[in-house]
Amino acid sequence: MSPTSPVSASGHLALDAEALYAELLRGVRTLRGPHTHLAGVASGGAWLAERLQKDLGLDGPPGVLSSAMHRDDFAQRGLANSAQTTLPFDVNGADILLLDDVLYTGRTIRAVLNELFDYGRPACVRLAVLVDRGGRQLPVAAEFAAARVSLPATQSLSLARADSGAFHFDVKEV
Repeated sequence: MSPTSPVSASGHLALDAEALYAELLRGVRTLRGPHTHLAGVASGGAWLAERLQKDLGLDGPPGVLSSAMHRDDFAQRGLANSAQTTLPFDVNGADILLLDDVLYTGRTIRAVLNELFDYGRPACVRLAVLVDRGGRQLPVAAEFAAARVSLPATQSLSLARADSGAFHFDVKEV
């Protein structure tokens, strides 16, 4: 799929987060093995992992990985409002499907992988994302992306969740 702009001529976001979630669910079904553990990057990826865990009929909570302690911009950002890492499974030898909402530079994924390896040595880690917006600064690639889009570097794209649990996207100028 070639990158497309998710912002319409009127300036509104044209990406349907719920439709992309349905595509992500389909993709995760093909990637997941019988012993695969789901783990989401806080916060958007954790929301996806939580909903996927339920929709796939999997027992227990998924893992949540925080990038806060391993970010290369920690001095500027500090701990921010990031969730704590919780991994309700043994990481050693595990098959882990890492989930995130938006893949951009690859720096958050690098930080999350460092966090994950603080807990043990998994056998396999694969990445699935709702949106891949290109712009990589590190050699990180998703094994599955529900959509590939282009946005100017001056804009950020993130998943948001309504009180009802429905997903939508926020686009902000940075």
